Amino acid sequence: MKKSKINVEVTLDDHKVPEEITWSAPDQNQLNESAKAMLLSFFDRNSRETLKIDLWTKDMQVVEMDRFFYQTLRSMVDTYFRATSNQKLAREMQQFVQYFGEQTEIIRKEKE
Repeated sequence: MKKSKINVEVTLDDHKVPEEITWSAPDQNQLNESAKAMLLSFFDRNSRETLKIDLWTKDMQVVEMDRFFYQTLRSMVDTYFRATSNQKLAREMQQFVQYFGEQTEIIRKEKE
């Protein structure tokens, strides 16, 4: 059985606030890639609870966080649909993502 590793390194300031986030995925030829934010979730096999690590660097701007969340939400809708084939709920979730994108001005408002 093949194993693969993804490594995340976080540099903290004196107050334990992230200053830098880097990650590597050697199997994908991604080495020491810089990031301003990360969201990591694990669904625990035994407790059936979601364990999360959400980090962002202190130089992350609000407009960048808006874009990060918009793109993450879009991706989550796609993943949810691929995993469940629940087209109705995925479509409704996508409507919220559209609303979020418009409200944060990441995307232009659709004409009514």
